[in-house]
Amino acid sequence: MTGPAGAKVAVLGGRRGLLGQALVRALAQAKALPLAVSSEDFDPLDERALTRFLKREKPDWVVNAVGYTAVDQAEDEPEAAFRLNRDLPALLGRVCAERGLLLVHFSTDFVFDGTSQTPYRPGDEPNPLSVYGASKLAGEQALAGLADTLILRTAWLFGPGRGNFVAKILDLARTREELTVVHDQEGSPTYTRDLADWTLALAASGTRGLLHLANAGRASWCELASEAIQLVGLPCRVRPILSAAWPTKAVRPPFSVLDTESFTQATGIAPRPWLQALRDYVFGDLKLGNRGA
Repeated sequence: MTGPAGAKVAVLGGRRGLLGQALVRALAQAKALPLAVSSEDFDPLDERALTRFLKREKPDWVVNAVGYTAVDQAEDEPEAAFRLNRDLPALLGRVCAERGLLLVHFSTDFVFDGTSQTPYRPGDEPNPLSVYGASKLAGEQALAGLADTLILRTAWLFGPGRGNFVAKILDLARTREELTVVHDQEGSPTYTRDLADWTLALAASGTRGLLHLANAGRASWCELASEAIQLVGLPCRVRPILSAAWPTKAVRPPFSVLDTESFTQATGIAPRPWLQALRDYVFGDLKLGNRGA
């Protein structure tokens, strides 16, 4: 495979999903033929409906950007979380393998427990702390050993097309003098436009298996919020707090920074820093900010 140009690619979650929409845009820009699929078209967990779709459309790749991502709600709805995060990739993996199709599937930094002192590598031992993390790990395990499958762990997504942490923070900062944001959770903020472009490059490289893919650098939620507010030039103050002061139903890993060296080795691409990507999102996608600040 030399590149996506001319390939027909079915993107599950491509119509409304935060990452799915970015993938559809990236595929179109790469002169591929994206098929944006949503649950309104068919239930992807219905094997007969899925098979009919693949037989009719004959895609070259299938990209699964669908997932149960309500981290706290998953604690109360484990069956729903495992249905989307384990059962769907398992079905897609089997059906795609039968047809010789490349399957690209996305997982999460939440498969780790956050006890590492250095960025997590793909081969590090997972130990999820939440139902969400456990369900995503089960999805990875369901695809393990399949030859033409690419599993990408990513983290802390922001980008156009749907609500996300950065957009929510900026909305709140317009009406408040101060925000309190957790400072003792550190991860890898990731811009969906970058993630989509890099996903296509990785798939085209012929690399298969499990890799990590995120923007370079690390940040706490508080640092990410502070940088976004500063870029926009809003007077809102950001006060750091500990996770214990903002209890949540699901336990988050305190450290989940991802090591992307395997991606760079496979493609020759070094992910750009999340700070640069954040500027593009704020000034480009959101068309906000005080550029002279």
